[in-house]
Amino acid sequence: MVQVTELGYIGIEVSDPEQWKSFAAEVVGMEVADDGEPDRCYLRMDYWHHRIVMHAGGGDDLLYLGLRVAGGEEFREMQRQLADAGVQFRIGSDEEAAERHVLEVMKLTDPGGNPVEIFHGPELQANKPFHPGRRMHGRFKTGSGGLGHCIIRQTDANAAYRFYTALGMRGGTEYRMQMGGRVAQPVFMHCNERDHTVAFFDIGSGRGPRLNHIMVEVENFDDLGLTHEIVSERKIPIVMGLGKHSNDQMYSFYFRNPSGWAIEYGWGGRPATHQSEYYTKDMYRQMPPGAPESKR
Repeated sequence: MVQVTELGYIGIEVSDPEQWKSFAAEVVGMEVADDGEPDRCYLRMDYWHHRIVMHAGGGDDLLYLGLRVAGGEEFREMQRQLADAGVQFRIGSDEEAAERHVLEVMKLTDPGGNPVEIFHGPELQANKPFHPGRRMHGRFKTGSGGLGHCIIRQTDANAAYRFYTALGMRGGTEYRMQMGGRVAQPVFMHCNERDHTVAFFDIGSGRGPRLNHIMVEVENFDDLGLTHEIVSERKIPIVMGLGKHSNDQMYSFYFRNPSGWAIEYGWGGRPATHQSEYYTKDMYRQMPPGAPESKR
């Protein structure tokens, strides 16, 4: 079975591109790249042409997830695999592939309404080393683990699970948590050494933003501390304070971006275990005052 290999890129719509450029460079440390297109700019984290595309618009939410396959043969095999699974898709034109800076792309939608793109052959700019938007002690951790991970909205977790297994991902429940009088069981799907690449809750409705958060990981622990200091000094709302997850053992914190959803900034995540296990709480976590989890 052919499988996607990483979360290669993400497209987001933003209502205030200038605020986002400042946030991405001066807070997160990404490189802002402008190809002269009036409706978009790009965020770099490594040698890739981009990892995030910022499209100007009023949505302030996810526009598409870009999931990579290894090459042209895998791209064609994925088409057969999706057809056999009854998943509808459309092969992008040469112009659409060029727009994404990839060799080939296909477009589909997951059961929660999240646009997904499967591609191969991203443009790498080996002649253009990554230049962070502000000082960093190290670099972002990408490589074969891809951009990082994201949590997205789903209305039917079982249908979403079947969809992402049709892409060659595997995973399942990793937490059973008490939330508002019910037990929440988020589903975590992985396709490489990261503990998870895509995760989702079953929220039972189509309301709310598509994106809960994007996680980016840094190689140097001091960059996590530096970013936390910048976020605190700028009084950017912290959604979840410094702490360590039980499943991926990532030391991280979460903060709001200009679109209202969150960025998780992490360091030190362990590789996927490839075996089923679950937890009821994080190893430890600082929560903002008043948050229900802060009283546990």
